Amino acid sequence: MKNLGLCLGILAVFSCKAQQEYPLKTDYTEIPNNSYLKNFNNELNVFVGNYTANFQDKKITLFITKQNYQFFDRGKYKYYKDVLSIKFIIKNSSGTILQDTQNITFQPNQLKNTIYSRWMESNNKLLLYYGGTNCSVGWGDIYLQKISSTQISWEYLPNDIVLDENRCPTGTDINIYLPEAKDLIFTKQ
Repeated sequence: MKNLGLCLGILAVFSCKAQQEYPLKTDYTEIPNNSYLKNFNNELNVFVGNYTANFQDKKITLFITKQNYQFFDRGKYKYYKDVLSIKFIIKNSSGTILQDTQNITFQPNQLKNTIYSRWMESNNKLLLYYGGTNCSVGWGDIYLQKISSTQISWEYLPNDIVLDENRCPTGTDINIYLPEAKDLIFTKQ
């Protein structure tokens, strides 16, 4: 009986597949479920840090961190991925906080106020997804491009959304505070 247990244990070890790892730039629709898109070449690391910019009398501070091994469930596709997560604080010219996402925990399937990397366009350009604010207002794409060791360029392209009282109650703050801009320069602090 002891030998049977040992044989079954060895068989289980050898029949299990190790999790497959792929480079970060791999298309998640072309890999087996539960694979890992890993930051092998440290493409994400160059963006990590705190950055600030001023835009239309607002001060925007980005807090960019790398999150390893985040699980994504896209229905048919389930995978793990290293991502950048961006939290931010936006203040008006008198220093009043307009929006602050610093205390939001990154969760790939929770979209409100979440910004996370989706795809490396090249070694110095990154596509991110923004889930929008209340009622998904402002959801869309953000592009970051590393232009020097201390600066990144920002482009935010929000998508349109149709709102009605069934989708978004009256009185809800639906302002988009992120800068809708192209080539806005953020400087590393």
